[in-house]
Amino acid sequence: MARRPGNTLERWEVALVKAMLARNFVPQDIQAYFSRPTRSINHARISEIRDGAKHRAVRAASDTELDAYLAAWPDVDPDTGLSARGDELLIKAREAMIAAVHTFNGAGLLFRAEIFIVTAIIAWTYLMHAYYRREGVDYRYRRAGVVQTTPSGAEKYWELGQCIATGACPLDRGTINNLKFLLEIRHEIEHRSTNRIDDALSAKLQACCLNFNDAIKALFGGQFALERRLPIALQFVTFYGGQRALLAGESLPAHIATAMDNFHNALTEDEQKDPRFRYRVAFVPKVTGRATNADLAIDFVRPGSPEAQAVERVLLKEVERQKYLPSQIVAKVREAGYPNFNMYDHTKLAQQLEARTPAKGYGVSIANAWYWYEGWFEKVIEKLAEGWTRPVNP
Repeated sequence: MARRPGNTLERWEVALVKAMLARNFVPQDIQAYFSRPTRSINHARISEIRDGAKHRAVRAASDTELDAYLAAWPDVDPDTGLSARGDELLIKAREAMIAAVHTFNGAGLLFRAEIFIVTAIIAWTYLMHAYYRREGVDYRYRRAGVVQTTPSGAEKYWELGQCIATGACPLDRGTINNLKFLLEIRHEIEHRSTNRIDDALSAKLQACCLNFNDAIKALFGGQFALERRLPIALQFVTFYGGQRALLAGESLPAHIATAMDNFHNALTEDEQKDPRFRYRVAFVPKVTGRATNADLAIDFVRPGSPEAQAVERVLLKEVERQKYLPSQIVAKVREAGYPNFNMYDHTKLAQQLEARTPAKGYGVSIANAWYWYEGWFEKVIEKLAEGWTRPVNP
């Protein structure tokens, strides 16, 4: 196997190697200090530094810096054996995702999805940076070949959107779609306030977790997987009729529902069903005659079996959003406290806002008939509350 471009010493390591050589460390011994599970360094790299074939411009570390390094070595993360300094990006990626999941599963928090999404995006960004660094991909922004910097002078690195847009991205399409969706929701969170959206996004958040775990194992090794740190979560929730509306997305803020619809409409049916885009699980109370099986909280069914087909029908039914005819929207608006609102008003308001534009996500055309989503009803209420009145006839 060819040596990865990223299996090289960083500048601070070269400085330490020079200081070690000055103290008469032999190349084979020095190699042991800088090789680790995520990166293999050949002792020939040490010899190149000793002979001046490479890194001539790098100054040797001071005695104080070398003593501090040797005193702290191996300075590893106790859970994974990763180098705290050399593998900092990978450690941060794992810790950010662990923090995201712990936050979401933590009791007493009301706005967990927003916190999870922001933290998970940080985790994925660090993971992509760790991968690109190892592969020798320059993930800094450049303009006319010049590395771009922040106002404080720090180099500007790719954000997650750019990390998954580049041709060097190793992630599959379903995972990329999941991350694009979460980035879209993150933008909405940044610019507008949200209500509680935790349950409505749970399938996407679950897929995000599983995708991250699969990616870190595939890109860096199974020893860095998170399942040992994050066991199955127990919950006190029993789903009842009153919760179906929230789970189906019927109570989402209009701007979040619109953003979700716009994103979904841009995907093919197969992309929407991809479990790496959204991971859905059906929980069914189990009744069994065997005592050993009765203690299993989760039952796995074989793909393609009659049981799996039945589960798929349930899932598709549950995620289908409620649709309304125009007359039903008018009736709902009247019940909401606007008794004079009529079909003419509804038609004029829809025309003014160009509400039937598919990209706006307010409704859908089925068999030459237009159906409205809950988000349109909320938009109508919003405009009426702002003082909208019917236009005067010419």
